[in-house]
Amino acid sequence: MFDKLDFILEKYEELALKVSDPDVINNQPVWQKHIKEMGEMEPIVNKYKEYKKAKEGIAEAKEMLESGDEELKELAKMELSDLEDQIPKMEEELKILMLPKDPNDEKNVILEIRAGTGGEEAALFGQDLLRMYLRYAERRGWKAELMDVNDTGIGGIKEASVLIKGKGAYSRMKYESGTHRVQRVPATESSGRIHTSAATVAVLPEVDDVEVEINPNDVRVDVYRSSGNGGQCVNTTDSAVRLTHIPTGLVVTCQDEKSQIKNKDKAFKVLRSRLYDMKLQEQNAEISAERKSQVGSGDRSERIRTYNFPQGRITDHRIGMTIYKLDSFLDGDIDEIVDGLITSDQAEKMKNF
Repeated sequence: MFDKLDFILEKYEELALKVSDPDVINNQPVWQKHIKEMGEMEPIVNKYKEYKKAKEGIAEAKEMLESGDEELKELAKMELSDLEDQIPKMEEELKILMLPKDPNDEKNVILEIRAGTGGEEAALFGQDLLRMYLRYAERRGWKAELMDVNDTGIGGIKEASVLIKGKGAYSRMKYESGTHRVQRVPATESSGRIHTSAATVAVLPEVDDVEVEINPNDVRVDVYRSSGNGGQCVNTTDSAVRLTHIPTGLVVTCQDEKSQIKNKDKAFKVLRSRLYDMKLQEQNAEISAERKSQVGSGDRSERIRTYNFPQGRITDHRIGMTIYKLDSFLDGDIDEIVDGLITSDQAEKMKNF
């Protein structure tokens, strides 16, 4: 590991010289490429420099212990003890920083929610999840754009898609892919019986045109009049767009914008991300077959979490974590479980480090 860290430090210092070279500064694409590389290396470099400084401090403290000055020896003992306590933690942090990065982690996210088993109650739960994620995006300072919502007319949603833009959005949202189960007494249930229903969540990284090439001949484009509530002109012009990807049978709709062109652009974003996700799912299936942990695998057939209203609890089944703050969780305060999932995922990767 330390040979690799020395190599990264050397590479970082080389790039630091290059970005201050006037010829490189004048070549903006190259300069930006180097700056991006340095930004990716910087957390590792800073932590490694801190580690090396601590090791040097230990060596100096040991030298002081060999001196004849009793006062210096006492100071050296305290310094040595403190630094030696820090080393294991720093080594652990370095290992985590050195773990292979998910290339999609810094990407924006296309979030899709679909009501599952449970009829209208599942649709109402789908609406709860949609609000939860919109509030979470707001808490983290991300921007959320509704792309398509198919509502039931009485407060629920059959399906919805949202584009979430923000630094590291995919790195935290990817753990939400899967089946979410709710246990509660529906408002329409006179006998007070608890019903169980579900909704599925798909988290797709937004991808660029160059990452997924779509042959225009493979896509059928239909336009139609938007449905549901909307602003002026939304329901009176053929602004909604439906894309059908013929080779895979994937269908994408978008009716959020008044402009047909904007809806078409958004729909192609979703289609591109879904095609990319299909490739990811194939890779994840292979990975899942090789390891027991499903954390972060994105397997949407898996029941990942239960929201129990009578007990006010949320249980994430992948890591066996239960918390009793359902109201704040549904208001977007989901970081406690997300942090637990990230820690568990890192621990699993560390086993193979």
